[in-house]
Amino acid sequence: MLTIHEVTGTRLTKRRSLDEIESAPYWIDLLHPTADEDLAVETALGIEVPTRAEMREIEASNRLYFEQGAYVMTALVAHNIEGGTPQFSAVTFILHGQNLVTVRYAEPRAFPLFLSRVEKGDAPCNDGAAILVGLLESLVQRKADLIEHIQDEVNRLATQVFGIKGGQQSRTKRLDVALRTIGRLGETTSRAEESTNSLDRLLLFLIQAMKQRKDDAQDVQRIKTVQRDIRSLTEHLHFLSERITFLLDAVLGMISIEQNQIIKLFSVMAVMLMPPTLVASIYGMNFRNMPELEWVFGYPYALLLMLVAAIVPYLYFRKKGWL
Repeated sequence: MLTIHEVTGTRLTKRRSLDEIESAPYWIDLLHPTADEDLAVETALGIEVPTRAEMREIEASNRLYFEQGAYVMTALVAHNIEGGTPQFSAVTFILHGQNLVTVRYAEPRAFPLFLSRVEKGDAPCNDGAAILVGLLESLVQRKADLIEHIQDEVNRLATQVFGIKGGQQSRTKRLDVALRTIGRLGETTSRAEESTNSLDRLLLFLIQAMKQRKDDAQDVQRIKTVQRDIRSLTEHLHFLSERITFLLDAVLGMISIEQNQIIKLFSVMAVMLMPPTLVASIYGMNFRNMPELEWVFGYPYALLLMLVAAIVPYLYFRKKGWL
């Protein structure tokens, strides 16, 4: 879908086609663009719009570069934060003169959030650079929401892990659930770190580009503020990553203790049954001269002896706290 926003004073006005745009700066937003829409933008601006496959390239030279008079910047952006499992998608920003082109295959809430701020007059949008700065501010704000979401989940998980009670079977099930949750949080945190690092590189590249373009000093200062914010978020993600690693070690340790308890129980039971087994083995031997074989009370005597041989180790282990 091709959406065109023209700068009209301090507002953004939607246009139906590029032909309706006058000399004012504008923002072209390409959401799940078709080949025809890509071609139309390329023809109108004289630039090359990267394909979806090109946007996924991991080399810095393919994500941040200057080509045909345009600064092309791609970053990994989080979306669907409140939907349960956050998703991540590449978004490309093309700064061409006073105009901005965005290419995306996802719908992060940062974009409508920025448009809402523009409507309220809280976000400058006098040219493409100002629009780009406003979008990046909204993206960082949403990134902070994601990190807060991860932190809340980590706090809840820590409370659950160290408060697990109940029987052995119940504890084992809860530990299994906790282990799966830790894996999901670890993956989300890792992807969030990747996203913040890509945004940090984009901001560093953009600062240099804006200095070369001699953009408004106020926009440059805003970008530096965004850069400080994103780096503080990166540090907080490192802290969360360490907490998740600690919880993983704790859960694995608890699972190991549960397994040791089972092995311990089997070992104690085996030792308890050894004396009765010895008694049964003795009276199971086929020797001619065994006085007890002719004894009337030999059988109940052997049973009683085996029972006593089992009870004595049981009481001993119980006293030691091994059971």
